[in-house]
Amino acid sequence: MDRLKALQTFLEVAKSASMSHVARDEGVTPAMIGRRIDQLEERLGVKLFKRTTRKITMTPEGAAFYETVRLILDDLAAAEDTISVGAKNAVGQLIISAPTAFGRKHVAPHIPQFLVDNPNLSVTLQLTERLVDLKNERVDLAIRIADLKNADFIAVKLAGNHRVVIGSPSYIKRAGKPAAITELAGHNCLVTAAEDGSAGIWHFEEKGLIRSIKVSGNMQCNDGAVLTKWALAGHGLAWRSAWEVADEIAKNRLVEVLQKFSAPGHEIYAVYPDRKFLPAKVKLFIDFLKRKFDAPQYWERA
Repeated sequence: MDRLKALQTFLEVAKSASMSHVARDEGVTPAMIGRRIDQLEERLGVKLFKRTTRKITMTPEGAAFYETVRLILDDLAAAEDTISVGAKNAVGQLIISAPTAFGRKHVAPHIPQFLVDNPNLSVTLQLTERLVDLKNERVDLAIRIADLKNADFIAVKLAGNHRVVIGSPSYIKRAGKPAAITELAGHNCLVTAAEDGSAGIWHFEEKGLIRSIKVSGNMQCNDGAVLTKWALAGHGLAWRSAWEVADEIAKNRLVEVLQKFSAPGHEIYAVYPDRKFLPAKVKLFIDFLKRKFDAPQYWERA
């Protein structure tokens, strides 16, 4: 029996927990799938599955073997993908994880064009605030807006980022435009609710130093989109990332204040597991986003 085929069969049976499902997908009989597994177990000298008439589950040895086989086949596919990318488009499914707000505004709108450029690919975009486990979950790459100095994966910078203080024209007309950081004490500041005690702490850069200022207001929320909506409605000043509010500033729906004190925020990265071969589909998407986000960031251009 072809060893590669045996490993592929093992992987599919392990994922689906059903020999009949794998057989149906291949157009063969369940007995043939069973014979492949039997021969593989005989060669290895261990049982990979516990089989009953009702279900099939992996043994501890099977579970350990599964992780090794998955990495081997992933590397094999990536190696083939890498060597052939110059001759043809990448094929298969690309699974991307991104923060919800950023993904909606700056990833999802570009995926249709990416698929026009790469018609043999399909894309699954997962929007979540959860940090996916890149090693154990079936995610090809994740977008992260964070400090990644101690990260245990490969990170490619896509764009810079900084924070801005914004308010609506009606609020600025009513409450005045602050010219100094200390003047924030006289303003209603729309604060991100936090359980770790960091609520109402805004950071600024002044004379090359980062200053942390305690602000306050009568409205808090743990959802940045809500804070932006409150600011648009004229309820106060908000401290948001430039990528979140650049459109509203360009349309004069929001006014940026204290520009000269803007502090850098966490930069925007594409991250993926450290592996021998970088799949072409991952490289293509990273390069595609880098072109879209080419400095100065497109969300900050006039």
